[in-house]
Amino acid sequence: MSQTGPESRNGRGAARVGRGGRGGGWGQARAGTGHRPVNLTPEALHTAARMEDRYHEWRRGRAEKRGWKPAVVAYDSYGSETFIRVLGRIVLSPEGAESPKKDRNVRGWRNFAAVPLSNEIAWVRVGGQEHMVTADRGGIIDAVIPGNYSRGKAKLEMWTSGSGLDTATAHIIDDEQRFGIISDIDDTVVVTALPRPFLAAWNSFVLNEHARSPVSGMAVLYDRLSYLRPNSPILYLSTGAWNTQPALTRFLHRNMYPSGPLLLTDWGPTPTRVFRSGQDHKRTSLERLAREFPHIKWLLVGDDGQHDEEIYGEFVENHPENVAAVAIRQLTAGEAVWAGGRSRGTGRGKNIPWFYGANGAELAEQLEANGFSALPN
Repeated sequence: MSQTGPESRNGRGAARVGRGGRGGGWGQARAGTGHRPVNLTPEALHTAARMEDRYHEWRRGRAEKRGWKPAVVAYDSYGSETFIRVLGRIVLSPEGAESPKKDRNVRGWRNFAAVPLSNEIAWVRVGGQEHMVTADRGGIIDAVIPGNYSRGKAKLEMWTSGSGLDTATAHIIDDEQRFGIISDIDDTVVVTALPRPFLAAWNSFVLNEHARSPVSGMAVLYDRLSYLRPNSPILYLSTGAWNTQPALTRFLHRNMYPSGPLLLTDWGPTPTRVFRSGQDHKRTSLERLAREFPHIKWLLVGDDGQHDEEIYGEFVENHPENVAAVAIRQLTAGEAVWAGGRSRGTGRGKNIPWFYGANGAELAEQLEANGFSALPN
């Protein structure tokens, strides 16, 4: 049985092995990730992070007294012929399972009701072998399992002590693949107005998930690209919280978006700052994908209401060999007002085409008008 630690909550790649006290046991970062190891004692943790840890401990004590049970929520992930990235979350919940059924109407606050279990151990079974992984202080599992895998879908089974078994799918990308899609979620595939604090709170905690609106034409665009280039991977990269992953997955399924892993982040304090940086999460995720799949050219899809143009522009300049094109969905006038205006970014990067449109149909028209010449076969 192998043991693999997760990346740290703030994306700096510290791996923790075992269940030792919070003050020690931090191992070196996984070789080749390009991240620095984090060696922090409880005294070095940011005050906000220590307060959050105490709050989680208080909630855990109350939940255990009420008979709540541990559960592992396995998230769909991705991998290559030599590794699989395992994503999941360990929580306490009343039923011993966090995810409601696909056809249920769920208020947003229910996504945040489960109690995260910090630094707990879980087991992953893939390809007939079991591996031990450890959650971070937010209960998030983010681990890499090396091995030999074939193109297609690999079944992952995950559980922890006293929990049931949950399953997920790892999308294996082979070395022959040359094209893929990385898509933002908020205001790119779903109308959310996420950057606005009050609307964000309403959308995340109050609004019924079936009331969320898809962006017109984007599902058709992604489905068409997937049809023209079979087996092309699609990854959904967002600054949203991992708590919302089940709801977002159900939304994508209901609205006929191609299936693919969601790369989200953890809201709240990190060991070094009060709030995590959504922009840093996107930057580090893009850099990681460039390292893991140097042979793939990505179509980067985002919107002009957040920082997608700036982040994608930096990636284009740093990794032009990994970009096929950039497609930016332009917000409506009303959406732009709520978003605090449009970004001022413009197309960057030599010989990398940028396309702009108000919806999926306009972006598809531009891609077709250019003969998909920028997109590799």
